Formats: sequence, structure tokens, C-alpha cells
Amino acid sequence: MTLTVLGIEVSPALLAHWVDWLAPEVQPFYVTRHQAKDWDLVTDDREPTREQRDTYRVYRLDSSATHVAWLDEATYAALPKPTRAALVRAQVRHNRGAVPTVRRWHAILGPEVRRQADGHRFVWWKSLLEDRAEQVLPHVVSEDIGPSRHAEVREWPSTLPRVRELAGTYPAGSGPNCFGTVMAAAGVDGADQVWMVREPFEEWLAGNTVPRGRDDVPGTVFVWRNQNGLVEHAAITIGGGWMLHKPLQSWMTPRKIRTVAEVKRSTRTAGWRLERRRLSV
Repeated sequence: MTLTVLGIEVSPALLAHWVDWLAPEVQPFYVTRHQAKDWDLVTDDREPTREQRDTYRVYRLDSSATHVAWLDEATYAALPKPTRAALVRAQVRHNRGAVPTVRRWHAILGPEVRRQADGHRFVWWKSLLEDRAEQVLPHVVSEDIGPSRHAEVREWPSTLPRVRELAGTYPAGSGPNCFGTVMAAAGVDGADQVWMVREPFEEWLAGNTVPRGRDDVPGTVFVWRNQNGLVEHAAITIGGGWMLHKPLQSWMTPRKIRTVAEVKRSTRTAGWRLERRRLSV
């Protein structure tokens, strides 16, 4: 039976990657200098992978968490129970991601998860996902994200050569983002496989689009800019009231089809302004 998440088929190979990205063999625990000393934790300056960066939301960490202890499950389990509980609570305080509540997952994971730390929060290890990956990962990946509605599209525009191929797909890892998705849909080879930063996206906009566009026709690029004029997000219309966009650069976030109204609503952010441009070539 094929696993479907947010209306998108997920292969066994991709599901295996998701398990690795949610519960790597060694994961980072962020602590202050005093916490590392008090809990006798060995820390180092190892950098997280892109997938770990997104799993643990490293970009939103509290500035006081200046040290990182990289622990595997055996080392974590060998910590004294009070230390383990305090360490997990510290991850919540320091805003690290992937520290779910026991209440949310107790029915699926069973009583063992309550004993892992303080009985209220826990961290993901592969042992928790054995024989449960198909139950757990769809919930983790789809949390707070609407489904892709690509199956509802009746006509795909020939002017966007790759949009049908991209719609309703997950990336092969973290990095691919909204800018690259828009460029790839318009025919830029390889743009959907990289972390497309602002500068090349702006160059592409300047060379391939002109100001203004209509929401109901294919090829209108929506560009959201912040108060300083820097581009923050982009999406592209495909006609019939539909849009293609990728909300985040995370491995959890698909390239999906939503209505123009749904994308506008979900992207509304204080301080951002929306401009429209249409493809010129």
C-alpha cells in the first residue's frame, strides 16, 4: 500500500530518509555553558546538516544556548534520569525543534515514551519509530500544512513546462525553496534542486518578468518583500485560480498546488508587501 501524505505519494525510500532526518543516530542538544558543566556534557563545534537544521529549527534557537552536545541514543539513555529530564526541558526553553509532548504521542508510542525524560516531553530516536514510521511521519510532516490540491487541476499550462512534474512532490532533502520552485516551473534546469538565494532569483526576475500580472492566468509571479524591499517568498499562478508554491526550504515541505486565495492567506505576514510580475518569455 502506497503511503500518501498531504495528497502526495511517498516512496519507501523517501520515508526511510524522513526517519533519518527526524531521528538521526546522533542529534544535537543545545545548552548554556553552565548547563554543559553542571550536567557533565561534552560539547563541540560540529555543524548540523541542512536537514538537522530544519528538524531542530536551529535558526530560532535562544541566544543563550551557545554550546552543543551531540548525543546518540545510548549515551542519552545512560544519563541520570534527573539530568535527562532537565536536558529535555532545556531544549524546550531554548526553542529547539523536535521535542514533542508525551500527551500528543502517547496513544501511538505507548508508555515507554513517558519514561524517557520528565513524563511531559521527549525526543525522537529510531527506536521509537520502529514499525511506527508510517503512523508517525505523516503526522509530523503534515502538521500545520494544508494538502496539495494538484489532483483537482484539470488543465496544465504549456507555458510552464515543468509545473505538472513539480506539483505534488517532496524534495530530496532540505534546501530546495520557493524561489527555485518558481524558476524551475518556468523552465530553469536544476533550480528545484538547490537552495536558491535572493541574488540569482532577483536576476532571473529582472531578466524574465515584467511588472504586473493577473491572478487568473498562468505565469504571474507573486513576490512578497519585507520592509527593506528584500524578497521573502514567491509563488506562481498556473491558471484557473491555482498556484504552485513551496512554503519553506525544509525537507518536510512539498511543492504543492493551492488556490491563489489560500496562498495569499497563508503567506500574509506583518511588514510584507505583495507585488505581481508576469513572465515575459
